[in-house]
Amino acid sequence: MLHLCLRQKGALRSSTLRTYSTKPAGNVPIKLVAELRKLTEVSLSKAREALSASNNDVQAALEWLEKDASVSGAKKAAKLQGRDAKEGLIGTSVLSRGTGAGEGPVRGGVRGAMVELNCETDFVARNELFGKLLADISHTAAFISEHTSTSGDLSDVFQPLPIEVLQDAPLLSHTSTDSLRPAKQTISEAIQELVGKVGEKISLRRALTAVIPSERILAGSAYHLTSYAHGSIRIPGQGRISALLLSNLTGSHDKLNQLFSSQDTSKELFSIQHALARQAVGFPTLTIKPPSWNASEDELASALLAQQFMMYAPSNGANVAEFLQQWSKKHELVSEDMPLPLVPTALAKWTVGESDSAAVLSVLSKEAGAELLPSSTT
Repeated sequence: MLHLCLRQKGALRSSTLRTYSTKPAGNVPIKLVAELRKLTEVSLSKAREALSASNNDVQAALEWLEKDASVSGAKKAAKLQGRDAKEGLIGTSVLSRGTGAGEGPVRGGVRGAMVELNCETDFVARNELFGKLLADISHTAAFISEHTSTSGDLSDVFQPLPIEVLQDAPLLSHTSTDSLRPAKQTISEAIQELVGKVGEKISLRRALTAVIPSERILAGSAYHLTSYAHGSIRIPGQGRISALLLSNLTGSHDKLNQLFSSQDTSKELFSIQHALARQAVGFPTLTIKPPSWNASEDELASALLAQQFMMYAPSNGANVAEFLQQWSKKHELVSEDMPLPLVPTALAKWTVGESDSAAVLSVLSKEAGAELLPSSTT
């Protein structure tokens, strides 16, 4: 009996040693496994499998892993299709902020985008891989967008980008300086790959773009596109509430060139416009201007121009419209025909998971004129 017990213990010890052996399976060198894992985030067993299937060629193993991730991600995405994905982030990308004033040193177009990417839990929304993918998608949306505005006053500059178009687009890295480098995968494929890694449903909810070619900006106008995101986790341009805000500064061609040639004035102007975007996000902003300056308290509180300009300290308690006129008067831009030369002209504001009807899209008409100011200031 004792002899039998010793034999059983010996067999168990031998089995345990075999189970936890560090010797690589097959003929895959451990150095190549380590090298491949430095380049990827795969497990030890997956690295060995990839090298074994690729005849120990690291580059071929990388390609094998990409295909494997795509296939497994697609399978997992199909299984998760019926789940709800109401968490996530809204990402913004501004590739060209504008500030064009016709022919001259400050001429420049506008190019930007806003994208909502959803997942199932806030835990995944905070994942570094999720944030990076959203940044790449937002960058891609801004980069590939075409100019479709047909109005003379550019009031329709904010345009929805069809999700199916964006999904089929090649994914462009927001950190790459080489925009002409061929993309390795489409946005749809990249989403499927991330699904395979995090195990949750991930989907594109919506996308919006803003594009004004420099040749559409006439002398006497200086457009500026800025963004702001509240609740940023890793990347400043992402949050649970995000907005794109387009402003316009109107004046004589020479006057605008003079203003933008001053570094201090340009810096001040950009600070004001950034504060306007923060104001729109930080307050319950639904429109740019109130229906009238005698509107109800709630209607005034939800109109950007009527709000106290809390996000810009030099406003000294003035509301947004009053401060913008004060600034314009200081720089000798105000005229009878143009009582508010510096004005936000279009606002898009989204909150993660909101209904389509709750999304904010407010655009000023060219005829707004004196309606943009309280009667005491006109």
